[in-house]
Amino acid sequence: MNNVVVVFGIIGLALFVLAWLMNRRFGLLGLALAAGSLLSGIWAPFITSVIAESHYVQMGELTNAIILSAIVLAPAVLLLLHGSRYKSAFPRLVGAVMFGILALAFLVQPLGYVFPAGHGQAGAAYSWLVDNEKWVIGVGLILAVLDMFFTKPAAHHVDKKEKH
Repeated sequence: MNNVVVVFGIIGLALFVLAWLMNRRFGLLGLALAAGSLLSGIWAPFITSVIAESHYVQMGELTNAIILSAIVLAPAVLLLLHGSRYKSAFPRLVGAVMFGILALAFLVQPLGYVFPAGHGQAGAAYSWLVDNEKWVIGVGLILAVLDMFFTKPAAHHVDKKEKH
């Protein structure tokens, strides 16, 4: 088994478990991944230069991949602490799986530069994700927006004044 499959497997499993345990809806988390992807393009050069100037971390491809991945995942991980929840187990399971797959699709580019594709069935699954990254992200974001339509707003309790 090669490094990319192990790294992607650990990341995907960790994100699935976090989404499952925190019981957050896929829609908000999926859109947060998209925001993180945009932010990584904007902030990565600045953050990379700040870290490089600190001389505490040796800069290289792996460090850049970690920085980009952290920026992509940061909004979604923060939103795991807040947001609407699923009411039953099956949608919760589906949402956690979709979040893990969408997160891996967003991480293909940052981590793909460091870890080359492998061989065997696991390598074929990773190669499929690389080849279909744009489709997975596109469909995932459409499903995230659709999931947002099923989110009910929080009920605001208004104190009713008694009539005299």
